[in-house]
Amino acid sequence: MTSPSSPSSPLHVVGGGLAGSEAAWQLAERGIPVILHEMRPVKRTEAHQTDGLAELVCSNSLRSDDAEYNAVGLLHQELRRAGSLILRTADATAVPAGGALAVDREAFSQAVTTALHDHPLITIVREELTTLPSADWGPTIIATGPLTSAPLAESIRQATAEDSLAFFDAIAPIVYKDSIDFSKAWFQSRYDKGTGTDYINCPMTKDEYEAFLDALLAAEKTEFKEWEKDTPYFEGCLPIEVMAERGRQTLAYGPMKPVGLTNPHNPTVKPHAIIQLRQDNTLGTLYNIVGFQTKLKHGEQSRIFRMIPGLENAEFARLGGIHRNTFLNSPRLLDQQLRLKALPHIRFAGQVTGCEGYVESTAVGLMAGLFTAAEVLGRDLSSPPNTTALGAILSHITGGAEAETYQPMNVNFGLFPEPPVERDERGRRLKGRDRKKSYSKRAYTELTPWLEQVSTIG
Repeated sequence: MTSPSSPSSPLHVVGGGLAGSEAAWQLAERGIPVILHEMRPVKRTEAHQTDGLAELVCSNSLRSDDAEYNAVGLLHQELRRAGSLILRTADATAVPAGGALAVDREAFSQAVTTALHDHPLITIVREELTTLPSADWGPTIIATGPLTSAPLAESIRQATAEDSLAFFDAIAPIVYKDSIDFSKAWFQSRYDKGTGTDYINCPMTKDEYEAFLDALLAAEKTEFKEWEKDTPYFEGCLPIEVMAERGRQTLAYGPMKPVGLTNPHNPTVKPHAIIQLRQDNTLGTLYNIVGFQTKLKHGEQSRIFRMIPGLENAEFARLGGIHRNTFLNSPRLLDQQLRLKALPHIRFAGQVTGCEGYVESTAVGLMAGLFTAAEVLGRDLSSPPNTTALGAILSHITGGAEAETYQPMNVNFGLFPEPPVERDERGRRLKGRDRKKSYSKRAYTELTPWLEQVSTIG
């Protein structure tokens, strides 16, 4: 591979996941040539199934699309306003999911791949980058994600003079819809949100729940390699068997909670627990088991998950799995515009920075692309206000979090500075949903000047 020979040479983005795809798009849309490096299929990972760009390896959900009362929904809105390729594609490939934004994962990845492949200023190179590029490459974005290859991770460790942090992330299984028994299961969204056909529900009596729990706790799990054994899990994506080990009612109050649902086959009896399956593709032929990330061996998964009423004859399009994720101690290592302090020609983006979630990864990729474009084109671009969802994430990962205890974080209103105390017409302090709405209203207003800055780039 050759290094750039002049300022007009293409910029490099390393990693074709959500963040890298978004960063490359933002650069190219501002007239900057981009070489997008993706190591698949030359080198595969334990989690990816295809060589498509922006492949979703875990859930197919981008979570809540409620921009008034939910921080991730607000982030959706901000990304749309900023011209995000990923959000535009998600909207175009959406499948029913109640109040959430979920996509047909194959159609989504294919559409992102096509958009980048067809862009006249983007060149996709399939190869593994094993070391951090030198300054001769010019401004470079590293968006290799939580599955950064070992040689590159070691190069990053050496450049930063500290160990990368790591955690485990688990994947939920996917079931063919036509193998589900609808004499026991039914369609309904919790609290009847959405179309009413977004989720399939499988009820359990207390005895069925207890038997399922016993089987889950006794089942064989995958063995970790020696170097993986001390790696913690990310709390937001725990394997179902790990949750079960925390107490016999943990699942009944977690992913298997029965609230907001009524069994039409037996409406007078309240189930002790309910398993939900969420539509996974546009055709509605595949459903993933919500919250059932797992490290169970494949044979055990088939046996135990078929104990669920309605899934006795379930056929699995994909069984669950587990993979090791890595991320930087970003509050210590990155500046306010995502540059590596030790090597400021390099920016990091996406989950490798310690943001958690598809949408958050996209957001950091978008910001990295915009900051780099502004730098190359000689424009001024400040960081988005920390009162916005984009700014709150950026502030958290570049200094708002404690470096000593830094862990991956989803966007949430706890990352935003509190708005001024507001009161309702009776003089009472706003709380709950009204308080969340005040965060969102402020964010919408205060993002506008930043977007006006963005519009002057390129």
